[in-house]
Amino acid sequence: MTDASLDLTITRYIAAPPETVYKVWRERTEEWFAPKPWTAKLLEQDLRPGGRSALTMTGPDGVETPPMEGVVLEVIPNRKIVTTDAFSAGWVPQGPFMTAITTFEPEGEGTRYTATARHWTEEAMKQHEEMGFTTGWGQVADQLAALCEAVDA
Repeated sequence: MTDASLDLTITRYIAAPPETVYKVWRERTEEWFAPKPWTAKLLEQDLRPGGRSALTMTGPDGVETPPMEGVVLEVIPNRKIVTTDAFSAGWVPQGPFMTAITTFEPEGEGTRYTATARHWTEEAMKQHEEMGFTTGWGQVADQLAALCEAVDA
């Protein structure tokens, strides 16, 4: 049983079918993943269980973050992607912060996009909130929606 009190979630209706949202999520990550004016650089995104997920972000001051590294746990094409930072590639344990659960559910003519950050501890969840989870993840969801809706227009 999961403890939903340790989850932070963003949801958006995107006026494009799940197949479009999933494709843009996968193929155009660098365009939507970082809240502007930040940018994202994808190092690797191997979307299969056990695959490496790694990227960096660069701030408006030009300073690059250390790589955000994890592994893919589950992929259901056009419906769900689950990753965690509890491991790096090759199942090497590292200090866990969260598991990210992203779903693409059909809703009317479009998609209900939901991104959940599931944390191990209340401290990690509160830290993520203080880092600007709601604003940051909300902005990237809006950026993803804009790309998807432009593709599907």
